[in-house]
Amino acid sequence: MAVVRDLRVLLRFEGFRRLLAVRLLSQGADGVYQIALAAYVVFSPEKQTSAAAIASAMAVLLLPYSLVGPFAGVLLDRWRRRQVFLYGNLLRAVMASVTALLMTAHVPDWLFYVSALCVTAVNRFVLSGLSAALPRVVDAERLVIANALSPTAGTLAATAGGGLAFLVRLVVADSDAAVVLLGALLYLCGALASLRMPVDLLGPDHPPARPPLSSALARTVRELMAGVRHLAAPSRREAARALGAMTLMRFCYGALLVMLLMLCRYALTPDTERGLALLGLALGVSGAGFFVAALVTPWGVGRLGAGRWILLCAAAAAVLEPALGLAFATAPLLVAAFVLGLTTQASKIATDTVVQSSVDDAFRGRIFSVYDVLFNVAFVGAAAVAALILPPDGRSAPLVVAVALVYGAVATAMARFELR
Repeated sequence: MAVVRDLRVLLRFEGFRRLLAVRLLSQGADGVYQIALAAYVVFSPEKQTSAAAIASAMAVLLLPYSLVGPFAGVLLDRWRRRQVFLYGNLLRAVMASVTALLMTAHVPDWLFYVSALCVTAVNRFVLSGLSAALPRVVDAERLVIANALSPTAGTLAATAGGGLAFLVRLVVADSDAAVVLLGALLYLCGALASLRMPVDLLGPDHPPARPPLSSALARTVRELMAGVRHLAAPSRREAARALGAMTLMRFCYGALLVMLLMLCRYALTPDTERGLALLGLALGVSGAGFFVAALVTPWGVGRLGAGRWILLCAAAAAVLEPALGLAFATAPLLVAAFVLGLTTQASKIATDTVVQSSVDDAFRGRIFSVYDVLFNVAFVGAAAVAALILPPDGRSAPLVVAVALVYGAVATAMARFELR
């Protein structure tokens, strides 16, 4: 297969292999940490979780560091990206250990969320840096393949980390704190793996001297606006359209994830332990969809182009999501999880490639930070909408239909753009 041959060639790039190792360890740790948080917030037997509580937790964890996101990009265009991976993962290892301590101490919820927020805030720097650094370790000819393999491998690593978290919690130790400590260990391994790369390998080239704090903040705002103007230029309209489509698809994914959490907690299983196991299975099936997306997207983008590929993914989700989801039964929902994993990740690979190939290297950090902000705001907005619509057990036909309509609108808009 051509994809296998290209992947084999890609893995010969030493810099790519080492950057991929950092991604796998970092995002694997993310998966462990996030599942531990979900188990603690949603599936603790003593908690009566509601959709509103899930939405509130997402808002606390995502919205504040969404405000950090644009500033992260400007800093990434000045800091050595390898150092971001080193110190970012070290800091997350420390803060994850603090989170585990707070879980066992039964402190007020707000203090727990502050600790979790620190971990997720640093996550923005690491993930944006990984995307911005990718063109530094592969050639332009294989950038699509790199975008198919690297982010998808990271997502699979996060899924595997989530599965490991389930295994530790259900088999080894029935303790969310123990799972968080496992995540802290993986963050530490990610930091050590970054030391295998030279400091200057990942750029950026010739970062300017660090200005005073007040000047840096003012310049951050100015340069963020410069990055937005760079994206809005006529030659980069395709990237702006892809980002808009991906943001709406992320909204759909967030709304369905909240529904899935509520269904696993109350409607589909008789107790919290089985609900947690079912959630783990659904996430694993979705991860399989991510893997298939990595295999088929290079072929699809090569045949159709990135815009038409995103159109096809949105149209497929618009048709299959209500067909599978309205039954509110375990087997169809698992198939829907696979379909949504496939279509969402396939669209993301295409969007990443469009953005990376359309913007200059000096602006990539800023653009990907804006990308992250759009992702997080859409996700939190979806959780808020789901909280308004979902009943206590999570069964909501209006939500399923509304999400299908959004997918259909994305497909229609992309079709109009392509016809032009």
